[in-house]
Amino acid sequence: MLDKQTGRTIREGIRKRIMVVDDELSMREFLSIMLRKHGYQVDVAGSGEEALDKIERELYDLVITDLSMPRIDGMTVLQRVKDVSPTTAVILVTAYATTESAIEAMKRGAYDYIIKPFKVDELKIIIENALEQRRLVTENQLLRQELESRYGFGNLIGGSPSMLEVYDLIRKVKDTRTNVLVYGESGTGKEMVARAIHYNGGRKEFPFVAINCGAIPENLIESELFGHKKGAFTGAITNKPGLFQTADGGTIFLDEIGEMPLNTQVKLLRVIQERSFKSLGGIEEIKVNVRVVAATNRDLAQEVKAGRFREDLYYRLNVIQIRLPPLRERMEDLPHLVDHFMVKFTQEYDKPIRGVHEETLRALMSYHFPGNIRELANIIERAIALESADRIQRSSLPPHLLSQVGELSEWAAMGLPPEGIDLEATITALERHLINQALERSQGVKKRAARLLKISFRSFRYRLAKFGIEAGEGDEEEE
Repeated sequence: MLDKQTGRTIREGIRKRIMVVDDELSMREFLSIMLRKHGYQVDVAGSGEEALDKIERELYDLVITDLSMPRIDGMTVLQRVKDVSPTTAVILVTAYATTESAIEAMKRGAYDYIIKPFKVDELKIIIENALEQRRLVTENQLLRQELESRYGFGNLIGGSPSMLEVYDLIRKVKDTRTNVLVYGESGTGKEMVARAIHYNGGRKEFPFVAINCGAIPENLIESELFGHKKGAFTGAITNKPGLFQTADGGTIFLDEIGEMPLNTQVKLLRVIQERSFKSLGGIEEIKVNVRVVAATNRDLAQEVKAGRFREDLYYRLNVIQIRLPPLRERMEDLPHLVDHFMVKFTQEYDKPIRGVHEETLRALMSYHFPGNIRELANIIERAIALESADRIQRSSLPPHLLSQVGELSEWAAMGLPPEGIDLEATITALERHLINQALERSQGVKKRAARLLKISFRSFRYRLAKFGIEAGEGDEEEE
């Protein structure tokens, strides 16, 4: 693993590396023997110059340096260590302690300042704590790098014009306080956009908190968002902070915002306007600095007209709207998405699959993907799990996809005649043909036929009347 600042290898999984810097031979030998005895790798330097030379060439977990040395002192060594490798811990040791030098050392990033003579057991504890702090800092740094890599623009795959517009909007809004509404069908990657905004912007050091408003019961969503006090309702046995409080300084992602109950919408509006709220059962105002990114697959403007969504909240959330196109509108991106999921799942399943057969890719390109990117990921994962060849074969695709692609290809095979075609009449003929086929398969039971066509029973009855198709009575109740 690499140190972010230096690009040099951090030796994980082996003994921690410590450098002892002191112009007194007896102190160098005493510390090096003691440290090696406790399992550490130890380098020594008899002067500040020698220490600086080693620092430039090697990466240390900890540097223990004397403060008072001729020419280059311990404070200079401390400063250079922090310039080269900010995560390396530094302990300063001196027999001539002053309050001023101690304060200066801590300001420059020293982990601790020890006065000679010291107790060996106390030094051991300080060294262990310094190395543990360094480990935590390094892990947090690597986690942040992983998050940035995972949720950067690179994970929003595609170079189609519609996706380039999405990237451009993310760049423009990532460092602002502006609320964002992400609109897109289920499975298009709305949360990925929200994370890209957060982890590429100025709030990336603070929490990203996501909540699916449609997955939480109506009587619990207010408590989840704003928290509650002990005794606020039956079952509230302790105080609980809400997600807005947890996300303070960062971003809260409200997925499926159109599912939020009207009474909760009122409180959400107040939080956005006032940047404060009261928890359930609480009397104190809780101040928060949170950016709101909301997402929906509904037409919120129509929801406002229907009285199911507050107009004032809609305008507060919809300051900037990012529309994620469905996969069927950017099929030129599909080969890149397939490659992306191929790499991901071949690694997860540890299978030596090198690619996708041409026939398989043609079948995928002919499919309309109602489940969008999420469905594509599922299809590729399934295919890799089942495939025994070195490339994904058409037969490894799901039966429902092959069935649909097969039916469409029969109609596509007739081609466009030289004199042109009556598109409306052709589509009408196709619709009538599929309705009759569904009725045949369902033995005239209309509810079953509607299910085969993935439409509501009411819509199916409308089409029967539209085309004057006679059908058995079947089962008339609407589901």
